Amino acid sequence: MDDKITPDPSCADPFDPNSISLAEALERIEQRVLPVHACERLPIRECLDRVNNEAVKSPHNVPPRPNSAMDGFAISIDSLAASGITELEQIGTAYAGKPYEGSCARGQCVSIMTGALIPEGTDAVIMQEQAEIGDSGEVRIDSDHRVGENIRDAGEDIEQGATVIEAGVRLNPADLGVLASLGLSQLQVKRKPVVAFFSTGDELVSVGEPLEPGKIYDSNRYSLHGMLSRMAVDIIDLGVVRDDLESMREVLTRASTQADLIISTGGVSVGEADYIKPALEELGTTEFWKIAIKPGRPLTFGQIGASIFMGLPGNPVAVMVTFSQFVLPAIDVLSGASMRRPALFRARALEALRKKPGRYEFQRGIATLDENNQWQVARTGKQGSGILTSMSRANCFIVLPDENTGVAAGDEVDIQFFDWSR
Repeated sequence: MDDKITPDPSCADPFDPNSISLAEALERIEQRVLPVHACERLPIRECLDRVNNEAVKSPHNVPPRPNSAMDGFAISIDSLAASGITELEQIGTAYAGKPYEGSCARGQCVSIMTGALIPEGTDAVIMQEQAEIGDSGEVRIDSDHRVGENIRDAGEDIEQGATVIEAGVRLNPADLGVLASLGLSQLQVKRKPVVAFFSTGDELVSVGEPLEPGKIYDSNRYSLHGMLSRMAVDIIDLGVVRDDLESMREVLTRASTQADLIISTGGVSVGEADYIKPALEELGTTEFWKIAIKPGRPLTFGQIGASIFMGLPGNPVAVMVTFSQFVLPAIDVLSGASMRRPALFRARALEALRKKPGRYEFQRGIATLDENNQWQVARTGKQGSGILTSMSRANCFIVLPDENTGVAAGDEVDIQFFDWSR
């Protein structure tokens, strides 16, 4: 008998040769996930955060005709003397929505409001602060002005026929305003992806039930529901699934007929009671099941029929880390949008951070601005993957890449602010 054991790679090791890199995992997700095909036509007020299915071209110029960018006086520049002050006769007023109907001759001007159409015979608007009104009502203007001053040209914002919103864009509030400015009342968008999720574990108890010895309350479904509720998806909560292979087969089969994406938490490691991986291999395919990150190393990605499956770890922090790094990008692609990578910002570490090379780490941090308006960051305390309060108190991840060997206080690090919405 050997006098020592040869352990398998585990989450305690800085590097697991069976794990794939974070970049490779994202690449495989992007390659495997396909966008939903079905679309629906909705009023534009209901299109916020939905993905546009068709390029939008402008049916007309915006603005449709030249108009004033300021309150002031519309004039012809030819009316102004080469130097000194010119006195002009005010002949009327142009309002937004009520244009001046006549023509403005040389030596005359029209009082004009912001947004009003430029009167015939004028080619500049002089700000009212740059003009004087004489005792007899004449308008006095100096010579330091030019043709086109304070005039918004027709099509200055959007030219007729121009593409204003490409297909595959997740619509934001400004996009809705642009659509309204074109007079569009409806738009064709991708339907919402359907996301089903469940927790696994005989030890889990639903909130409101008594907590017996050896049991814990199921927090993961509530974190997942909260994160998914901020997204343009339809949600199916499948509850808690017990630790047996038949229960796992049943819920995965049922979910694959209902959802575009199935998410589980727990049961994806190598323990005797972990049934996700064998059930997935029996019913579908497994693309990968370990990623070189901490926390969140055991993550199973595969497919059952037309449904994508993502089996997240059971520890609460690992659930939220893997959701932000992998589930959010997958939902981007499912929705018909481009996969977005989380934005990184540089910050000064306020304390030393321990780290072994070989895998990415996502430590929980609180980022604040220092006296020079630069970001600084400190950890939230203990960083165990089961310490959910480390996420509750945090506003960002401190992102330490695989080659990093630790950080001294004062060093710069990358931070990634939480973004649970897509």
